[in-house]
Amino acid sequence: MQKSPYVFDVDVDGFEERVLQASEGQPILVDFWAEWCSPCLALTPALERTVGAYGGQILLAKVEVDDNMKLAGHYRLRGFPTVILFHKHEELGRFSGARASHWIEEWIDQHWR
Repeated sequence: MQKSPYVFDVDVDGFEERVLQASEGQPILVDFWAEWCSPCLALTPALERTVGAYGGQILLAKVEVDDNMKLAGHYRLRGFPTVILFHKHEELGRFSGARASHWIEEWIDQHWR
């Protein structure tokens, strides 16, 4: 299966440039997840469908927390998955846990539009 052009992996070294600076132009959802986390794995398809539905207006950055604990600590994450929406360098909102695509779309519209 081909990976979506709207989804990319990011680590602590690239976070400033690929998420915070890039969010100046368009909103970026950041999915903090872990391979051992079942709800994280369940959320991934819903997030990918959601960003696909926006047709490139929103991007999805995936941060594997076991390899990037500094980022998880910096954003004071208490559980996984946690998704944070950034736009213009600002955190617009966050949610935790697995959610359906329609819920995520409504959440984005409430926080971004």
